[in-house]
Amino acid sequence: MILIVEDEEKIARVLADYLTAAGYTTALLSRGDGVGAWVREHRPELVLLDLLLPGKPGLEVCRELRSFCDVPIIMVTAMVEEIDRLLGLELGADDYVCKPFSPREVVARVKAVLRRRQATPNPGTAQPVQAMGPFTLDEARMRVTLHGETLELTVSEFKLLRKLLLHPGHVFSRTQLLVELHGTDDEAFDRAIDTHVKNLRKRLGPSAGMLRAVYGVGYQLELE
Repeated sequence: MILIVEDEEKIARVLADYLTAAGYTTALLSRGDGVGAWVREHRPELVLLDLLLPGKPGLEVCRELRSFCDVPIIMVTAMVEEIDRLLGLELGADDYVCKPFSPREVVARVKAVLRRRQATPNPGTAQPVQAMGPFTLDEARMRVTLHGETLELTVSEFKLLRKLLLHPGHVFSRTQLLVELHGTDDEAFDRAIDTHVKNLRKRLGPSAGMLRAVYGVGYQLELE
C-alpha cells in the first residue's frame, strides 16, 4: 500500500488514480499530525509525503517516521530551493519530487524506490554476516554494527555503506554511487550523494574519519 499525504485533494486524487492504474493500493491522509499513528498501524510499503501540511509539517513527519521505522519516503514539495531538498534527505527521505510534476514521473520514482528496496538481498540469497574491521555486515537483516553497536541507517545509507564496505579503499565516483542508490546517474540526485555521506558520517560518530572524500573524484572507506 502507498500512503499519500497531501492536503490538496485534487493532487492527491490524481496521484491515487495513477498509482492505482500502475497496480498499487493507495490510502490518503490530508494532515501531518495523524501520519505516525497511521503508519504504525498499517505499515505501508511507501509514503508520498507533502512538505507543507496542516497539523504537522512534512519534515517533522519525516523525522517522526524515521524515529521508529524505515518505510521508504518520497518528499513532494513546491519549495524548490536546494536547502529544502537536502534538509528532507538529511531527515531520512529516500527521494523527492518537486511541484509541478508529472504524475507519471511520481509513479516512476515510486517504482524505482520500491525496486531498490526489493533488490536488497533476502535471507535466502544474502551472504552470511561478514566481519570487516570494526564493522559487521548482515545483509539479510539490512544491519551494520560498528564496534558491536548497531547503526540506525535508512535504506539509502545502508546501501551506500554496504557498497563501500564490500570494497574497502576503493574510490567510487558520485556517478557510481548514484547508480548504486538510485539506479540512475541523473544529475538531479548529485547533491543527494553528498547529503547521504554527511548523514552516514554522523551515524559513524568518532569513526567518521574512515569515510573520506577524494577531491575531484568521490568517496572511499578506509577500514581501521
